[in-house]
Amino acid sequence: MSGISTFNPPVRTLMGPGPSDVPPRVLEALSRPTIGHLDPRFVDMMEEVKRMLQYAFMTDNAMTMPVSAPGSAGMETCFANLLEPGDKVIVCQNGVFGGRMKENVIRCGGEAIMVEDEWGKVVDVQKVEDALKAHPDAKVLAFVHAETSTGAQSDAATLCRLAREHDCLSIVDAVTSLGGTPVRVDDWGADAIYSGTQKCLSCVPGLSPVSFSEAALEVIRKRNTPVQSWFLDLNLVMGYWGSGAQRSYHHTAPVNSLYALHEALCILQEEGLENAWARHEKHHQALKAGLEAMGMNFVVKEGDRLPQLNAVSVPEGVDEAAVRRALLEDFNLEIGAGLGALAGKVWRIGLMGHASNQKNVLLCLSALEAVLGQMKAPIAKGAALDAAMAIYA
Repeated sequence: MSGISTFNPPVRTLMGPGPSDVPPRVLEALSRPTIGHLDPRFVDMMEEVKRMLQYAFMTDNAMTMPVSAPGSAGMETCFANLLEPGDKVIVCQNGVFGGRMKENVIRCGGEAIMVEDEWGKVVDVQKVEDALKAHPDAKVLAFVHAETSTGAQSDAATLCRLAREHDCLSIVDAVTSLGGTPVRVDDWGADAIYSGTQKCLSCVPGLSPVSFSEAALEVIRKRNTPVQSWFLDLNLVMGYWGSGAQRSYHHTAPVNSLYALHEALCILQEEGLENAWARHEKHHQALKAGLEAMGMNFVVKEGDRLPQLNAVSVPEGVDEAAVRRALLEDFNLEIGAGLGALAGKVWRIGLMGHASNQKNVLLCLSALEAVLGQMKAPIAKGAALDAAMAIYA
């Protein structure tokens, strides 16, 4: 083991699909003294985290908390608690993460009824309504609000309404949307929703905010079978995350990561949700103007795009991996590759949370133009920064 010493990571600008840049205040919060996860002061902080998550989700749901694991565990928390063997679930798939929902249904012993749309398109609400009518015994409608693999944003309000009209619970993936684009849990009537801390909340990875309606909690309380995951069983977890100062031990919470989330939510509260949404939109418009001036095309049509996750097609004849490698090595700039059906065909450029700012937009455009220019890619040179600055002006 000789030769191994302290790890000092390089300083990168993170403009991929996550994690996003973490602000100094949040990093400082991580370094504060660790105390016990049942310490009265820590319990007080937990209550503040819950209240600020309710603000972020725009909900009064009492069961709103962070799962002590990343967004994928938030997804599994929703499915494992609401589903029992034999339950029928209508799953919408228009990218990678709808496919992961399907896997959760199968592993819970349920039956997945798939409503599939082309990658880069939003979920087709008419297809969903048709599926609900064809399967009146369905228990849950599951969909991704913000599909991270494509940058498409589906109509959550309409989809949740359809679920209610057909006596279904709704499970909503808001991993990439929370804090960056409107998420209105109570207005939508969403029953179970999950997110991640490493995207638009600009916190460190490793926590998954979730929220459950009273209707969802009633289903969980009346289960006929135990939740298949002991760790994610909300009947047990709420003994620790419930109300009041008396908490029962369930697991050792990630104390310092929760400090970080608390600070990230303080920052969001100080900025204001509407201001955060507007900031993401403004910088998206500047990035869009610059990329289009270069001659690049978006995967998702205008009006259906996430401002915080921009999927653009790789120019003809360009080695997309070589471009990402050059950006990382020469500019310390990370952008993301395509996933699944879009692997090798697109770049995913994130403008999430703390990373959604003018400096990053201009850095990304200038670095991308420089690298593509060196590779003799078919782009228009010299126009991107002017186009972006016109938006800012």
